[in-house]
Amino acid sequence: MAASVSGVATPTVAAIVLAAGEGVRLRPLTLLRPKPLCPVANRTLVDLAIDRVLPACGSVAVNVHHGRDQLEPHLLERGDVWVSVEEARALGTAGALGLLRDWLDGRGVLVVNADSWSLPDLTTFVAGWDGERVRMLLVGDDPFGPRSAVVASLLPWAEAVRLEPVPSGLWEACWRDLVGTDAIETVAYDGPFVDCGTPARYLEANRWAAALATGSSAGALQPMNTAGAGGGAGPTDRARRAGGGSLIDPTAVVEPGASVVSSVIGPGATVAGRVRDSVLWAGTTVHRSETLDRAIRAGARTTILVR
Repeated sequence: MAASVSGVATPTVAAIVLAAGEGVRLRPLTLLRPKPLCPVANRTLVDLAIDRVLPACGSVAVNVHHGRDQLEPHLLERGDVWVSVEEARALGTAGALGLLRDWLDGRGVLVVNADSWSLPDLTTFVAGWDGERVRMLLVGDDPFGPRSAVVASLLPWAEAVRLEPVPSGLWEACWRDLVGTDAIETVAYDGPFVDCGTPARYLEANRWAAALATGSSAGALQPMNTAGAGGGAGPTDRARRAGGGSLIDPTAVVEPGASVVSSVIGPGATVAGRVRDSVLWAGTTVHRSETLDRAIRAGARTTILVR
């Protein structure tokens, strides 16, 4: 036992950040870089995920497969995570844990995905866990099911050790059989959560992150949860009404006469025209004659208009 919170022993826990997916729905962005390296508020999704779990678990592993040639060097440069390479094929959410069985070595495991943006307090989520039941952090308070938006999960060693390093998912290999039993507990999360699976959701994650980081129109912001298909107009409308400030990297250039509203401007980017509700990746340019509105500019030849 590694810690005690309010007299309740907390088992030793390691964290696994899942980052091996292909990111097909986020194309064409994922033709340029793997989804975990796509930036939200000028930090990659995988770095944000690692930052979320590190305070709760001193030991973190990240699995890689698709986009390994870019992801692996990025993670090795950090120097504070174990990189689990899935060589022949992606192993899915359960198979990834199976491959890391020896690394886990009897510890419980905190599991998060690198393809969503959220702001959970995972230290509190882990604190007081009994180490015996599966604990799920879910968006909202609806009953847990196959379509639930999972912010994070805790698996005891007794469950993790059963998982094999073969392509498989946690729902089929573990969670499904425990639904409705005392072996699983759920915790409601009511903060912002965006599944960055599509360009539209990825854009909204950036706008919300910028608004929260800058404190812009903070009173108008509402918790935003976009996890499933569709997404509807509600969260997008709320984000638009909230206004929101802009995050502009110190190395970016906003020329005289240009305007930037509710946007994220990456390192080395140049804005000579007008940018609103948009994201500019590092090194990109908006020329004086251009107006970008609800757009993602990821390269000289890649601009996505989100309508």
